Amino acid sequence: MSSNPNYKEELVGVFGHPVAENPTVVMQEAGFRALNLNWRYLTIEVYPQDLAAAMQGLRALNMRGINLTIPHKVAVLQYLDEVRPDAALMGAVNTVVRVGEKLVGENTDGKGFMRSLTGDAKVEARGKRVAILGAGGAARSISVELALAGAGRITIVNRGEERGRSLVDLLNAKTGVKADFVRWQGTWSVPDGTDILINATSIGLPPKAAEKLDIEYETIAPGMVVCDVIPAPTTPFLEEAKEYEAKTLDGLGMLVYQGAIAFKLWTGRDAPVEAMHQALAKAFNP
Repeated sequence: MSSNPNYKEELVGVFGHPVAENPTVVMQEAGFRALNLNWRYLTIEVYPQDLAAAMQGLRALNMRGINLTIPHKVAVLQYLDEVRPDAALMGAVNTVVRVGEKLVGENTDGKGFMRSLTGDAKVEARGKRVAILGAGGAARSISVELALAGAGRITIVNRGEERGRSLVDLLNAKTGVKADFVRWQGTWSVPDGTDILINATSIGLPPKAAEKLDIEYETIAPGMVVCDVIPAPTTPFLEEAKEYEAKTLDGLGMLVYQGAIAFKLWTGRDAPVEAMHQALAKAFNP
């Protein structure tokens, strides 16, 4: 035994609600094992009214960082000491890193999505016409990254008008993309000429895992790239899109890549992406 043993585990994790079926722990723990790091990833149920207390707990426990998932990505901003410029532009944070005594907000969602889009689907965003369903934290981060990558036009489709228009105003004011808002009332039809369609809502995530997005699936054109941010190998949305010969992209790649970015932010080490991806694949196909 070492003369100076260290039994202290470094703690990170995720705050969310619901969170029980969030698979991030599987890939992050696999990454820690691959690099022989004495780190632990905790999956923690935090109700909206308890977020302030949870963030105080993070500080008190000297945790090294945390992920935020639904519904905390925007609300967490008020509890941070600093927010990186791109996350501030998006108005949403999905990763917090302890830097000394400060809690610093980052956003890896959009970067993870872009890496999956270009690396897995082999699709470049430049010049593409994109429709995004939803206007929450995931939609904000993805739309900003798409805009910065040169997307030609972005349409935000959302049931709530205030949040949808706020995101469109942000995109038009702060990026070079042309963005517009469509109020999602009843069954929505995909416009002709759409190259990329993205579900950035919680439909497909437990407890709504069996639900299907209310769109006219007949308006999905063959070859259209249809993406879902839900971290699962497939969803009812993607399965239906395949029936109309769309090229589909599930949310697992986005999850792995954004997780790999967070892994390095927390540990300072390059993430073992392959080990993390294999662990997720095994969890979904035991």
